[in-house]
Amino acid sequence: MKLVLSFFILFTVSYFGHAQIDSQNKSTAIPAVESKKQNNITPIIEPSQPKNSTPNFGSFNTPKITTGVEQPKKEFSLFGEEFGNPGELYQKQIDKNIANTKLTPQEVEQLNGSLTDQYLGDFKCNAKSVNIAYRDFGVVDGDLIQVLVNDDVVHARVFLTGGYSGFKLNLQKGFNKIDFLALNQGESGPNTAEFRVVDDTGKLVSANQWNLATGVKATIIIVKE
Repeated sequence: MKLVLSFFILFTVSYFGHAQIDSQNKSTAIPAVESKKQNNITPIIEPSQPKNSTPNFGSFNTPKITTGVEQPKKEFSLFGEEFGNPGELYQKQIDKNIANTKLTPQEVEQLNGSLTDQYLGDFKCNAKSVNIAYRDFGVVDGDLIQVLVNDDVVHARVFLTGGYSGFKLNLQKGFNKIDFLALNQGESGPNTAEFRVVDDTGKLVSANQWNLATGVKATIIIVKE
């Protein structure tokens, strides 16, 4: 009896287990859906690249590069070319500059100083003595002079300043020659000075200026009557 019951239980368990496996293997069929025809697909249009356009990399435009050198209109050749004389070109330019800056003799003397002795006149005077004073009327640049009376040195070396300096001269009867000799031209040149001659009564006898090159002298003569 126990054997029959055990067989029955085993058979029942086997049956339901087999039925459960079969039910898991069964699958449901899904009907296929027909896709739309290819004619209804909108074609994708690629943007066309304009002709002669500048390539675009991202958001930056590549600039056009130019060499800045123009091509010669005429082919260069060393043969058959005519060349002017460079000396003539320079000479013409120099002549033009000289014409534009042409100076009068007085202006040349102001720039370079007189190269010849200067006679600044003779003056009559009845005084017993005169005071002779001189100074540098330009920039004080180290001008030096020597003073001579009747060819005798009375002051061998005088430094011209911006203020007047000088000496008293006792006049002799007749001619009294006074020479101012330029010993140098200072730092800027020429040797420039202004002088005054005043008699013992305070009367101005003579006043003048000079522009001298080195070694050149200016002369005045005072005639005592």
